[in-house]
Amino acid sequence: MAANHGSDRGGERAPAPVEKGTVAALVVERITHQDVPEICALYRRVWESPPIPGLPVELVKSWQPAPLEFTSWMEGVTYFAARRDGRLLGVIGCEVERGNCRLVSIAVDPGARRQGIGTALVNAGVEWARHATATQVWTDGLARLTGFSELFKHLGFTECGVLHKHEWSEDVRLFERLL
Repeated sequence: MAANHGSDRGGERAPAPVEKGTVAALVVERITHQDVPEICALYRRVWESPPIPGLPVELVKSWQPAPLEFTSWMEGVTYFAARRDGRLLGVIGCEVERGNCRLVSIAVDPGARRQGIGTALVNAGVEWARHATATQVWTDGLARLTGFSELFKHLGFTECGVLHKHEWSEDVRLFERLL
């Protein structure tokens, strides 16, 4: 959540967790540059509605990139998008460096939360990390985003630290999962 970067490495599919039943299947795949405007619109939806009380306006704006800015985030990071019936519902970035994978820029459409999208995205990131022979996956997020913490704990990540007043004077929680 705290870092925002990305990479366009083609339209490969991640081993996609699929949600089946009466709802259309969820597809998770790598993004391309053609997806950038739609991803920027997703970030706006996530951070504008409903606003999180007390978050600094500058912080919220920094998480809503313009297409050109998001394109620069793509340098060195692989992004995956989750779609159902062709509609973009979530995105996650995977940044592999020195044998570790950091999950960044995680966002799920507010109207599609609690439907397995975050889980599918994180699982795609973990599989990408394994593919890249990473030994651990880690992420960080604002402490006040309790859904973020709950998701990662549910998926077997361990909270391994807190950075007090780290980002825009907000506490940030660190999570890791050994592979």
